[in-house]
Amino acid sequence: MSDTAGMNWRFVMARIERGWRTQQDFVEAYEAHARMLGENVSISIRQVRRWESGRSSLPNRDARRVLESMFQRPLENLGFARVGRPLELQAQPPAKDPPQQGEKEDVLRRTFLGGLMATGAAPVLDLAALDHITAAARDARRYSDRDLVAHLRAALDETARTDGLIGPRRALPTSLGLLATINQSAREAPDGIRQKLLNLGARAAELAAWLHRDAGSPDRDTVYWHTQAKEWATLTGDGAMHAYVLLRQAQATDRADPGRMLDLARAATRGPWTLPPRPRAEALQQEARALALTGAPVDEVARTLDQAHTALDQAGPVTGPVTCTGPLGDSYTAERLMVQSAICFREARQPDRAVDLFRQHLATDVFAPRDRAFFTAQLAGTLAEAGEPDEAATVALEALHLAAGARFGQALFELRRTALTLSAHGERQPVRELRDQLLMLVAG
Repeated sequence: MSDTAGMNWRFVMARIERGWRTQQDFVEAYEAHARMLGENVSISIRQVRRWESGRSSLPNRDARRVLESMFQRPLENLGFARVGRPLELQAQPPAKDPPQQGEKEDVLRRTFLGGLMATGAAPVLDLAALDHITAAARDARRYSDRDLVAHLRAALDETARTDGLIGPRRALPTSLGLLATINQSAREAPDGIRQKLLNLGARAAELAAWLHRDAGSPDRDTVYWHTQAKEWATLTGDGAMHAYVLLRQAQATDRADPGRMLDLARAATRGPWTLPPRPRAEALQQEARALALTGAPVDEVARTLDQAHTALDQAGPVTGPVTCTGPLGDSYTAERLMVQSAICFREARQPDRAVDLFRQHLATDVFAPRDRAFFTAQLAGTLAEAGEPDEAATVALEALHLAAGARFGQALFELRRTALTLSAHGERQPVRELRDQLLMLVAG
């Protein structure tokens, strides 16, 4: 391990306390905050390392403005020398509160294990790493094989409910602990129980991929857990689950890569497997969105959405409570299809049509807080694109109220996107308020 005696511990601790657990997290937050401030600046992980090493010169004027806005404190309180003093960094926090060796190790530990904390995005943790950092697998022996599967299933359902109500950062630690338990227990279980554990593991890994993405973790984390979910689905012969993960991969694909989104959505419905009607409808809707992003004619987008409605019409009624471990896609309803159709028409540059669908179907009380926050943020962005800046900002503030406390990542991403669209109307009071509230959220 490298010598950490000369590190700028004030800056390191402040970064971690703000929820930026890795240097890459901080780079992404810095660049997003700079854009919000109208600064065309970027930094690299190498620059962050210099700031944290105690060997960097004072940041330049533009960087100082961004850093002070992010942390809401002067740079000398972050371990940097005051302007006018020699260009050096204070290597230690104030003498009244010096970090001891154990505290330094704790900072490093929290940096590595940030994904297991209630705040901050998670680093990549593969199955081998999880087995070493959780005690859950050791406790699994308290249960009989069948009781263990039932216990894990109930815990996974509760984890998914936690995410929908109060956000991914609260659900992520439990999700990772469950995955470690499933992986360890499957190694020792008899074949029949092993199959059930791996089948459940595929569901848990797919949920972990979603939680990482919504928590703002690096893309590689989402990719890792999608890959693990497909492996376990393949080992158990669960073709429908394999196809479902392809759909979720399509949903996780950035808008800048619509060709890959389209390929994944089509693979989910056209591969050597059969998706049940509800997830098939969702995959067809995702295909329609990808078509819109590739510039396909709006009639082709509408025809694909009609196919999604046809697939959904073939689904039987949902007979029990909707859970993470229940029948695939049971949560996919006609109302969800309609608001996702609105997103498709937004991508197809039909904002008025999209706004009408959003308003009609968001008026119903059927969406969990996370989903309502996301779809309301989408409505705000659509209003901005339709040339309604005041209403867009007002609706965006409603979505921000829903998303801020739980840090629903996808909703917050859409709100930042809306704020950028509205930047030309920065003199309007609702737009200024939206910008200020987003800046306060980033700073807080």
